[in-house]
Amino acid sequence: MRIEKTNHSWTTQFILVGFSDHPDLKTPLFLLFSVIYLVTMVGNLGLVALIYMEPRLHTPMYIFLGNLALMDSCCSCAITPKMLESFFSVDRRISLYECMAQFYFLCLAETADCFLLAAMAYDRYVAICNPLQYHTMMSIKLSIQMSIGTFIASNLISILHVGCLLRLTFCKSNRIDHFFCDILPLYRLSCTDPFINELMIYIFSMPIQFLTITTVLVSYFCILLTIFKMKSKDGRGKAFSTCASHFFSVSIFYACLLMYIRPFDDSNKDIPLAIFYTIIIPLLNPFIYSLRNTEVVNAVKKVIKMYTIFKRSSASAAH
Repeated sequence: MRIEKTNHSWTTQFILVGFSDHPDLKTPLFLLFSVIYLVTMVGNLGLVALIYMEPRLHTPMYIFLGNLALMDSCCSCAITPKMLESFFSVDRRISLYECMAQFYFLCLAETADCFLLAAMAYDRYVAICNPLQYHTMMSIKLSIQMSIGTFIASNLISILHVGCLLRLTFCKSNRIDHFFCDILPLYRLSCTDPFINELMIYIFSMPIQFLTITTVLVSYFCILLTIFKMKSKDGRGKAFSTCASHFFSVSIFYACLLMYIRPFDDSNKDIPLAIFYTIIIPLLNPFIYSLRNTEVVNAVKKVIKMYTIFKRSSASAAH
């Protein structure tokens, strides 16, 4: 549907081109991304439920981790269902407001991830560099307040960027050469100068990225200095194992983020990187934080044991 106004054809619906250039891969890609989506949702929401149910995981680090898993689920829900639908859709259309909603939830999730990863880095800094003051400097109350602040700030940033997108008029084309409504492809379709939008990104988003990256780097620099000063090999090993999963996750996230940010006039060649950034990272995070984490593994074993006992007792009662 198009609206005619002052000699321009204003687009109110877009076509997500996505993977339509490879029709022979349609079914394999659909099956692959369906499995990834299912595993991502089960892994992240399962981790959230596990942290909620297990009292031993009610600590600042796991509060941040639970919120991170929730945001990864939000990111997957914003991107993957529409992408899966487009594999077998005839026209692959998405309305302007669906497009704005998709971008809002993606922006919300990614902005919150930046804050949460920085908060987790600070938590590890306090735990390793100031262990005696940990419960004073990083209380559960403070971690909840930081999480609430993260969601408020991320929501405001997302609303700001969506509001700036709505001021644009799209009349060049309605074909988005991507599998979701990303900000750069939308800029390329705009007949309105996106200067204000770019300015808002530089004013609000860039300082957030700089602040969170600096927090992570400074925290881990102090952590490494403290670890190298430790005389005990067991202490060093324990400290490294405590930070390894988080540092690995942070490295992947920011490496992809920095590669994904390109000049606004770049050609659109970032679909493979966008897949990794928006689909693969939410899939990996619950496994990165769970497989080598003894507390999470023990909590999973406890839940499985309780379920087994409950199932046996139910079967005995039935007989």
